[in-house]
Amino acid sequence: MATNRHDELGLTNDDVLQIYETMLMARKIDERMWLLNRAGKIPFVISCQGQEAAQVGAAYALDKEKDWTAPYYRDMGVVLHFGMTPKDLMLSAFAKAEDPNSGGRQMPGHFGQRKNRILTGSSPVTTQLPHAVGVALAAKIKGEDFITFTTLGEGSSNQGDFHEGMNFAGVHKLPTVVMVENNKYAISVPVEKQLACENVADRAIGYGMPGTTVDGTDPLAVYKVVKEAADRARRGDGPSLVEAVCYRLTAHSSDDDQRLYRDAEELEAERKLDPIPQFANYLKELDVLTDELNTEIEERIMKQVNEATDYAEAAPYADAEYALRHVYAEQGGND
Repeated sequence: MATNRHDELGLTNDDVLQIYETMLMARKIDERMWLLNRAGKIPFVISCQGQEAAQVGAAYALDKEKDWTAPYYRDMGVVLHFGMTPKDLMLSAFAKAEDPNSGGRQMPGHFGQRKNRILTGSSPVTTQLPHAVGVALAAKIKGEDFITFTTLGEGSSNQGDFHEGMNFAGVHKLPTVVMVENNKYAISVPVEKQLACENVADRAIGYGMPGTTVDGTDPLAVYKVVKEAADRARRGDGPSLVEAVCYRLTAHSSDDDQRLYRDAEELEAERKLDPIPQFANYLKELDVLTDELNTEIEERIMKQVNEATDYAEAAPYADAEYALRHVYAEQGGND
């Protein structure tokens, strides 16, 4: 029988079932979006498949009632935990007027929702890191009790924004946690052509902060290191860099053909490391998850995904005259 690792981390059976359900919800929404894209109903998908364990394990280690997150475009698991709904995500995919992220203006994956403390993302990669660091600076200046959490791919860790944000956070000992979801590819560029060092986390020492590399297919391992980093930030001991090693189970996006740079053997090997069946097996070995309960969870998720799809597909697009709304100040009102 498997060792009860979640009990050692202070997590209950309900906690780990919630982690599993959020991971599965992210996967089912993602799979539905691919089908909609291939059917010509939505224009673009950028996938979270293979990275759900890192995303949900990390998010669960935070305080979603007070912490702020600056996610990157794959982070469906993070934003679902923080309070986004399947309907929110489908409205974004269909670019409808009710899309809470941007009113249908932005591509999917540009998450932003003030009520759930999700900082609005921007199209250039890595810009979310300086945003998260800036909000952490505000927390320190104002003496407010929250930390920030930001994520990015390993390709983004080679951008100037990464160096600038990490350096600033380290110098000023800001309450932030940076997690790199290393899925081995910056679109088509493999990690060995991106880094001269072995791990992204090896760079942390240059910024005066601890760096940890963790198995990103294991939500409990990610929870543990992110919880330690979050506790460190709350104590005023400064930022941390976490590298969660994941596997990208799909092409970079719906516009990419990964067969041009990945062979079938590599993909088959990585599919065996899919975090969702791995975590389900762990829960089943401990009798936390039964086949009956798993069927019930899947049916509940698919009902929500179907309802979200139907609602978003039928929802209206924004009127053309609203193209410049929220770009310029409007006279005579606050809307």
